[in-house]
Amino acid sequence: MAPVTTPGEEMHALVERLYPLCRSITGDGVRATLEIVDEYIPLRVHEVPTGTEVLDWTVPQEWNIRDAYIADAAGHRVVDFAASSLHVLGYSVPVSATMPLAELRGHLHTLPGQPSLVPYRTSYWKPEWGFCLAQETLDAMPDGEYEVRIDSTLADGHLTYAEHVVPGQVADEVIVSCHVCHPSLANDNLAGVAVAVFLARALAERTPHYTYRFLFAPGTIGAITWLARNAERIDEVKHGLVLACAGDRGRLTYKRSRRGDAEIDRVLRYVLETSERPHRIDDFTPYGYDERQFCSPGFDLGVGSLSRTPYAGYPEYHTSADDPDFVSPAAMEDTLAVCREAFAVLDRNRRYVNLSPYGEPQLGRRGLYDSLGGRSDAKEAQMAMLWVLSLSDGEHGLLDVAERSGLPFDTVAAAAGALHGAGLIKA
Repeated sequence: MAPVTTPGEEMHALVERLYPLCRSITGDGVRATLEIVDEYIPLRVHEVPTGTEVLDWTVPQEWNIRDAYIADAAGHRVVDFAASSLHVLGYSVPVSATMPLAELRGHLHTLPGQPSLVPYRTSYWKPEWGFCLAQETLDAMPDGEYEVRIDSTLADGHLTYAEHVVPGQVADEVIVSCHVCHPSLANDNLAGVAVAVFLARALAERTPHYTYRFLFAPGTIGAITWLARNAERIDEVKHGLVLACAGDRGRLTYKRSRRGDAEIDRVLRYVLETSERPHRIDDFTPYGYDERQFCSPGFDLGVGSLSRTPYAGYPEYHTSADDPDFVSPAAMEDTLAVCREAFAVLDRNRRYVNLSPYGEPQLGRRGLYDSLGGRSDAKEAQMAMLWVLSLSDGEHGLLDVAERSGLPFDTVAAAAGALHGAGLIKA
């Protein structure tokens, strides 16, 4: 095996390691996933009992599965859970029976338009059982009797989710959320999990301004549970980003928050546009991933969603073709880079007040011009100082300065730091 050398390759290795585990909205597969993530970043794991009321929902019974198969008359396993966790309808109740193919067909799920692929299907809230298989496999099954077995349990237990916190200079928080409920689907959403893990490690290399809270939870019910358990401190959440489908080779896509003009929306638009990466920016819709929970009108948090090709936008979505070969180390590394660039802007986007607002202050006698001597971007840096002074009225942030002036955000932030050090502006 070739040595792992780049962050993209490391993230891909994590995806490959997590891929075989059978995850769902509850159960040991989620716990096993979080145990592996805990090897990379320390997690605080929460267990919420079955029956707990969380907003308008109730934590369901816990589902676990040990084995499942369809066997023909000769005992050959035509469909085998051991080969892929996608083969079983998620949350299937246990079954042990023998039945003719005509009866079995009502419990089989295929993709006739993609006959070689196995679909991903679930039945979380209605007691059901079933199998998912390739249409080609079903077409090759002759009429006759088949042994059907699903060795699963639905019992009172817990919903499991985890948090990792990167402490900041202030208590105000940025939420980074990714779902950990899907079984063997690499892009949706093991790539998002991997990017979140490596983003957390990158942020920990410095002391960020904001406190960053990473949430690894089952989709929908996990985010709802977190919101229910944290409703009293929700005002601390100032910004947020949901990571999903972070590893395919498509262009980056940012979905705005419900507000549409939240600071995170502006930051992601700025970073994507100025980087000249191929990208798309979509308006908010109340469907998708857990941004819709964080943005629900009672909370109305400034939380957007970053992905590459959005959900259901690629033919491999929710099929067995979404395997580790489908996700790209380079794509995950690019997604990670955008997150790092965006949070670097978000962390420094302060509003300042000009302490010498009447006329232009004399920068030369404060040594600010001298500090630019020899810099190739001296003129740009000088203009950045003038722009920061002009817009430091307590109403405009540094992102406003960068957008209005057309100057790079890093140059604007450096100018603000020099002016602050000279006592000409205050935060």
